[in-house]
Amino acid sequence: MTADDDESPPTTAPGGPARFSPALRNVVIVTTLGSFMAFLDSTIVNVALRTLSVEMTASLSTIQWLTTAYLLAMAAVIPAAGWFATRLGGARVYIVAVLVFTAASLACGLAGNVEQLIAFRVAQGAAGGLLLPISQMITMRAAGPALLARVMAVSGVPTILAPVVGPAIGGLLVEHAGWSWIFYVNIPLGLLTALLAVRFLPADDRSGRARLDVPGLTLITAGSVALTYGLAEIGATGHVTDAEVLTALIGGLLLAALFVGHALRVEQPLVDLRLYKNKMYAAASVTNIGLGATVFGAVILMPLYFQIVRHEDAVNTGLLLIPQGLGAAIAISQAARLTDRFGSGRASLAGGLVAVIGTVPFALIQDDTGYWFLGVMMFVRGFGIGACAVPAVAAAYRAISPAKIPDATVQLNVGQRIGGSAGTALFAVILQNRLDEATGPAAQAEGFATAFWWVLGIAFVATAPSLGLIALERSTKRDAARAGEAAEAGAPSRPLR
Repeated sequence: MTADDDESPPTTAPGGPARFSPALRNVVIVTTLGSFMAFLDSTIVNVALRTLSVEMTASLSTIQWLTTAYLLAMAAVIPAAGWFATRLGGARVYIVAVLVFTAASLACGLAGNVEQLIAFRVAQGAAGGLLLPISQMITMRAAGPALLARVMAVSGVPTILAPVVGPAIGGLLVEHAGWSWIFYVNIPLGLLTALLAVRFLPADDRSGRARLDVPGLTLITAGSVALTYGLAEIGATGHVTDAEVLTALIGGLLLAALFVGHALRVEQPLVDLRLYKNKMYAAASVTNIGLGATVFGAVILMPLYFQIVRHEDAVNTGLLLIPQGLGAAIAISQAARLTDRFGSGRASLAGGLVAVIGTVPFALIQDDTGYWFLGVMMFVRGFGIGACAVPAVAAAYRAISPAKIPDATVQLNVGQRIGGSAGTALFAVILQNRLDEATGPAAQAEGFATAFWWVLGIAFVATAPSLGLIALERSTKRDAARAGEAAEAGAPSRPLR
């Protein structure tokens, strides 16, 4: 950190809105680069799963752990991100996370077997899990209330661009440079981000000395790993009654229950579960978890369909996946305006219904379904997912006090990652079971259709809470109107719910 560490306030044009100061602009660039790197890595690997499965002689249910391990590692460290930032300083932790992510990317490219690769992906995921929330903390603090909405829109670029460019870049690298380069591509970007972070990120206050909730961190990490492992083993054994599967699932549920009891008992829990007493926040959180499974879980299916059933190479697979990313990008760019106009509940419901409609054709997919039709429906599905995600998150933040925003940020990130990990494991093992029995492209396509029926069911679950959001928003508006009328009449009003 340098003399530029001073946090310059936003400048204001005469008669116009506040503008980004040079210092704030630099902070946004640096934090967006790190977030983009982490998001890109979560999508760029998917088109290489088939190639990695063949070259490392591993089953799809094993290879899918490259995605699941990454997401689980993120979920494991995100709860502790706030504590790390308080004790060590956000900028310092951000720089270390960037460097660890870069080193882990190099190690992934050099991995000699699938076990090593999965282990290095855990390191990548852990670093990425710190990058995302800490970049948000740094950016929000630098922006201030006047520019918060605009900064959040700019910092949302990684979410928009990664699904668009990730599969295409991954396909080109796998086809022309080899699978190792889907990891090596992070090295120059990571080094550039670290250098810029040292130069431009402001030093921050490290006066906080909150004690880390080690029992809570242990319980939530072990529980999520056990549950996801149990889901993965269902596909490997073929039934739920296998002793290993039951041990993992029951153990995971027991650890989760112990964590809930611990979090409700201690004064400063790792995750403040009391926020779920707020019905608006709870409904939005359920939607967020369902979206994690729908987006991150199902993202492995279409790349494998194009490669296994249609025999496309990695480059064409990446290009064929672009429509879904474009749909999501367009929706996200407009979602804030639609949310402000129609409310979080209505906007989320509309987006969820579009996502459901866009998923139905994939549950009926065949080995000769036209590419143009698949492209259109991927665009529709991506648009629905993007249109549903933004209002759901907005509803969660609007439902709580500003003091609880750090807790909400952690919970929403963890929920989305765990949902994605569980979805990835579930869809992959269902698909593996069907592919083991398939004797040709038509039977293979039926296996993908079966997996997408599960995706459709989760999409319904993620959309249903939007109805509750609509009712709660109407109730809140009625209470606010009554309070205003009572205030004008000089009469006492009943408190808002």
